[in-house]
Amino acid sequence: MNVSFRLNGEDVTATDVSPTTTLLDWLRETRGLTGTKEGCNEGDCGACSVIVTDDSGARPLNACILFLPQLHGKAIRTVEGISAPDGTLHPVQQAMIDHHGSQCGFCTPGFITTMAANHLNGRTDHDTALAGNLCRCTGYAPIIRAAQAAQDAPVPDHMHDTPLLLAKNIPGEPQAGAEPPSHPTTLDAFADWYAAHPDTTLIAGATDVGLWVTKQMRNLGQTAFLTHVDGLRGVTVGDDTITIGAMTTLSDLHPVMAEHHPAFAELIRRYGSAQVRNAATIGGNVANGSPIGDGPPALIALDATLHLRCGSDTRSLPIADFFIDYGKQDRQKGEFLTHITLLRGADHLRCYKLSKRFDQDISAVCGCFWIEVADGTVKTARLAFGGMAATPKRAHKAEAALTGQPWSHDTVRDAMAALTQDFTPLSDMRASAAYRMEAAQNMLLRAWSEDQGAPTSVLEVRA
Repeated sequence: MNVSFRLNGEDVTATDVSPTTTLLDWLRETRGLTGTKEGCNEGDCGACSVIVTDDSGARPLNACILFLPQLHGKAIRTVEGISAPDGTLHPVQQAMIDHHGSQCGFCTPGFITTMAANHLNGRTDHDTALAGNLCRCTGYAPIIRAAQAAQDAPVPDHMHDTPLLLAKNIPGEPQAGAEPPSHPTTLDAFADWYAAHPDTTLIAGATDVGLWVTKQMRNLGQTAFLTHVDGLRGVTVGDDTITIGAMTTLSDLHPVMAEHHPAFAELIRRYGSAQVRNAATIGGNVANGSPIGDGPPALIALDATLHLRCGSDTRSLPIADFFIDYGKQDRQKGEFLTHITLLRGADHLRCYKLSKRFDQDISAVCGCFWIEVADGTVKTARLAFGGMAATPKRAHKAEAALTGQPWSHDTVRDAMAALTQDFTPLSDMRASAAYRMEAAQNMLLRAWSEDQGAPTSVLEVRA
């Protein structure tokens, strides 16, 4: 297949490439642009960061788990394109020199591209924005100082990339034959095609599927990239509901949740890195059914509804009913997730994530609670956990111990004890079974303590 995009200001076409060729491999092996480094090859270290611009703006992404078809019609800028055409250094490059932000230099290209993207977008939350770029030499202090020193400098003209805007003229629209669409663009045509070709691997952000290729060396067979499908992306806030397209990235979901459910927004902020959140979709996070995915516990606590489609047939179900067993979801052959809906109303959500690292780490336990109290009595309780079972799961026994009872320390203690009837967690490299259970119980106690006004955020702890 052929893929066209803009690379460092030049229009290029990658010809006869495999759909699962990563941008990192193509840049280094075909174009000789070796400034973009391969570190972890799974989207953790940020050494491969590049800037990708489309109709939603410019964002840093991990080239190691970005397949070329995802870039069709977009603009890409690598570290080789950060300085001006006449060789003048970008403000972040000069600041890294001035503040001694580089030592061995392996991670530096990724830092430079990420910092340049943040500079372009006016981001000054450098600790969060650079959490996906790892350095083991200088430490982060001089790098953060460099980002701060450059943040008010004018954006160089050459950094204002525009995409090719080919999304509406992409070869590979579903046809009557047996070949899969590389880039479906209309929801109806794709739904009919996928119903007839249900074994096709659907690729959204590729933050999970990418590792099937780079780490497991799997052949994905037929593939369909959902990047350009109309109707699958975006968030609509109505009078009574919030509708979230399955292809909505976590970065795009974050500001909406920050307004309506801040606890969910804070959970999203700790999901992977900025590069991962810029690619990962909420639909992929749900549909892959991981027992440690951070999105499902929050959506279960919010009593979200999933909407699925197969051909012209659609159906809806509560998200809590979607997860059947490990690796098994209630999704039929040829059926795919189109959108998620939440009811609007007062916010009663609390979310807690426990991991070995605060940033960019997989949860050992994730607990999300919707506890609605009226006149001192628990009116509604939905408690959902990740990392405690083979699927994201509600704690029905603990919910029953809360519902209709006084919202008190004694009631919470009863609910904590009831969690032992809801879950039999396992032990693995992230946590022991006993630790998981105690952590889950303490999350419930934390929710009550917060409601009583006690500060519980680890970010508020000071030496």
